[in-house]
Amino acid sequence: MICDNYAAHKHAAVRAWLATNPRITLHFTPAGCSWLNLVECFFSIITRQAIRRGSYPSVRQLTATIGAFIDHWNDHPRPFAWTKNADEPPSTPRPAK
Repeated sequence: MICDNYAAHKHAAVRAWLATNPRITLHFTPAGCSWLNLVECFFSIITRQAIRRGSYPSVRQLTATIGAFIDHWNDHPRPFAWTKNADEPPSTPRPAK
C-alpha cells in the first residue's frame, strides 16, 4: 500500500494491525512530494469538477454530490497519465482522455 507521510499511517495501532497482516506492506512517498500522491490529485479533480462552483445548504447535500461524482467516476474509470518524465520538474498527473 502506498501512503503519504501523514502521521496516522505510522500510528502504533496501524503498526500493530500490520504486524497481524504480514501480506500488507506500507510504502511511503517521499516527504514534500504530494504530487506523487494520486489521492490528492483525485481530491483536486473532485474539487474542480464537482464542488467548487456548487452551493450546498447542508453537509448531507455536499456528501451526496461527492458520492454521485465518485459513482460516475467509478462507472467511467480512466487511468492517470503522467505528463512529464523523471528528469523534468514535477507536474500533476491528469486522467487520460
